[in-house]
Amino acid sequence: MTVPPPPPPSASVLVVIPARMASTRLPGKPLADIAGRPMIVQVWLRAMEAAVGPVLVACAEAEIAAAVREAGGEAVLTDPDLPSGSDRVWQAVERFDPQGRFDVIVNVQGDLPTLDPDLVRAAVEPLADPAVDIATLIAEIRDPAERDNPNVVKAVCGLAAGETQARALYFTRATAPTGDGPLYHHIGLYAYRRSALERFVSLPPAVLETRERLEQLRALEAGMRIDAVLVETVPLGVDTPADLDKARRLLAAH
Repeated sequence: MTVPPPPPPSASVLVVIPARMASTRLPGKPLADIAGRPMIVQVWLRAMEAAVGPVLVACAEAEIAAAVREAGGEAVLTDPDLPSGSDRVWQAVERFDPQGRFDVIVNVQGDLPTLDPDLVRAAVEPLADPAVDIATLIAEIRDPAERDNPNVVKAVCGLAAGETQARALYFTRATAPTGDGPLYHHIGLYAYRRSALERFVSLPPAVLETRERLEQLRALEAGMRIDAVLVETVPLGVDTPADLDKARRLLAAH
């Protein structure tokens, strides 16, 4: 894919990777070995390769922090009982940067060891427009089976032919929108203005968020603007032993 321009000079970007050992389908996955390194370290490396700013791991447990620091990274311990990754990211930002030096926060999920660093750069691009509160990524759904799969979250965007960025109007597990045209797979990687992230985590869960089980709907219900960037591929998220085996094969090949 084409590498987007860097963020505007006025923006100071901090990448934060939330990680915790508890996982229903793959307990302890941040420390799972992939190509000789813990998975969380592989994710940290991919985020570092994006070169948009410092990378911080927001850890629920000390053993994750130890693995990151041993690899040369920075980590902040957070409350293990926080309700979401977004809350973990915000608490880490407050502890790491109480001075407010960073005004753009990129939330990279901790289970993306094969993440293309270009995707991190792409997520920052829409924040060049001061009207945008949050930016995220989408990819066109090409597998017909994914169109009706509720585990594949769809982003509803009015993206005209040839455009690569549009405002996100809704996110849903349903098959939407109807009619002829592409559907878009939402990729859960976000770039927030710091003020937007602070506001977001202060809001109570919203009606549609609870119904769809999609946290980003809280922002839309509160009137916040989310823009989405069209990219070519969906990164592999490691949620199961089969995903872990695939990630191992992919990174071993490189």
